Amino acid sequence: MNSGNPSGPRNSAPGTALARLTVMREKLPPVARRIADFILSNPGDVVHMSITEMAERAEVSEGSIVSLCQQLGVKGYQGLKIQVAQGLVEPIKFIHEDLVLGDDTATVTNKVVSSGVQALVDTLAVLDIEALERAVSAILAAPWVEVYGIGSAAPVAIDAYHRMTRLGLNCKVITDSHAQLVSASFLKPKVATLSISHSGSTIETVSATQLAKEAGATTICITNFGKSPIQNYTDIVLYTAARETRFRTEAMTSRLAEFAVIDALNANIALASYERSLDALRRTSDVLSNRRS
Repeated sequence: MNSGNPSGPRNSAPGTALARLTVMREKLPPVARRIADFILSNPGDVVHMSITEMAERAEVSEGSIVSLCQQLGVKGYQGLKIQVAQGLVEPIKFIHEDLVLGDDTATVTNKVVSSGVQALVDTLAVLDIEALERAVSAILAAPWVEVYGIGSAAPVAIDAYHRMTRLGLNCKVITDSHAQLVSASFLKPKVATLSISHSGSTIETVSATQLAKEAGATTICITNFGKSPIQNYTDIVLYTAARETRFRTEAMTSRLAEFAVIDALNANIALASYERSLDALRRTSDVLSNRRS
């Protein structure tokens, strides 16, 4: 690690985390300065790292990184990574990593769809089949399942809830951060939770998962490949592989990968409880058919 007095990338955009770190560095306490030095010396690496990976590389605690984020006025580690990326890349990359100005409609469409396809291929490569089997068993053995997800993970959580409910499972979804904490704190052993967090660093979802784990629930998470805080409280990890953490937090590639894992999970649940699932699907199809035009 370069522990000198880095000046930061020459072209870092004014107002970005890189520029502010350069100005603030000399006034920071030792641990915060070590983190700042690491970021300024390795900005291209930082945008790819989870908070756990950065803490290990910089030899600091995750809490110290969060504290520096607060001093910088950014919302959490994910916000820090976005601002670091802003100091490194041209603005168009925040629309999509592969785009360049001047791309026509066909090229834009091809790049966007291709990145989604690649995320699915990469997710298939990192998804642990044994972990998926364990998740199926835990969900089928649970008296009920709680699904957690906020922000861009909320639609995925809601989709997981709908799919599990249609299979006849006792399931509820919670997308409010306060409600997640309250519900998780009252869980019982053998209950299963499914937390969805692309970064694995979303404070609210990590906290709810921790409370669920401490309450004795079997905790499952869907998160991007690599070390992250949520895994400290997760019994079963289902990995995705999407690139959005480099520049964006709301990209569709992560959700495509998460939806694919949900599909695989539910298909395996249905096959493992074939007769019950088939009956539930028939009944819900009959109910919904009366509502379709």
